[in-house]
Amino acid sequence: MTFEIVTGQLGEEDLRALRAAVRALEGESFASRLANVVGRQVQAAGRALPSAARKVIAAASETALKAALRVAIKTIDHKAPAKPQAGLHKALAAASGAAGGAFGFAALAVELPVSTTIMLRSIAQIARAEGEDLTRPEAVLACVEVFALGGHAPGEAALEGEYFAIRAALAKTIGDSANFLLHQGLATETAPVLVRLVSQIATRFGVVVSEKLAAQAAPVIGAVGGAAVNLAFVEHFQTIARGHFTVRRLERAHGADVVRFEYERLRNEPTR
Repeated sequence: MTFEIVTGQLGEEDLRALRAAVRALEGESFASRLANVVGRQVQAAGRALPSAARKVIAAASETALKAALRVAIKTIDHKAPAKPQAGLHKALAAASGAAGGAFGFAALAVELPVSTTIMLRSIAQIARAEGEDLTRPEAVLACVEVFALGGHAPGEAALEGEYFAIRAALAKTIGDSANFLLHQGLATETAPVLVRLVSQIATRFGVVVSEKLAAQAAPVIGAVGGAAVNLAFVEHFQTIARGHFTVRRLERAHGADVVRFEYERLRNEPTR
């Protein structure tokens, strides 16, 4: 892609914000976060899950995303203060993770929708803090989009410029879904366009869920370890959300091409 712009179009404050967003979006993976909680073996364990387990996780991921879309977004208080309640959401997610750690795979169908709904509410508050209008369907769907930004599709290696590639891949479905929601509302969530969007996002979300489940299934993890894993789970997506909505805020102010150019320049800066 060719960018016919020059550098220096963002002020110092916006550049600092964008640099932080680059670190958030290009930084530590969820597997790396888990390694700090339960050890390096979790990466191999996630890949070693049997195909039957992966099918269950894929179905549970779609169900969780549908539930989160229905429950969390519809109950957002648009008049509430925009300051994110990150601590509250972390505590709630840790509590639900304790159940996952205690009961393992059997708890997935119950625990995952709870965790995902908690996270989506946190993501939505982060979005509002960055100036998103959550009465607009496109902004609501940008919250759900965060779950696609946190993991790679099965068999896919990390790619340079992946953040923008994922957004581009989802752009048409998000646009079609936003248009549908504008006219039909969330009551018709089984519409094909919304099912397709959830399916696309769930493919990537399911990778992170697999890693989370593999960690919680470790023989010594228990309820306390399950809470720690879920804490890492919610922190991962909160970090991604802060980066994502910072980029979107700057795009609204300066234009998508300018921000993309500066993002790539900052991403390729030598590490200091």
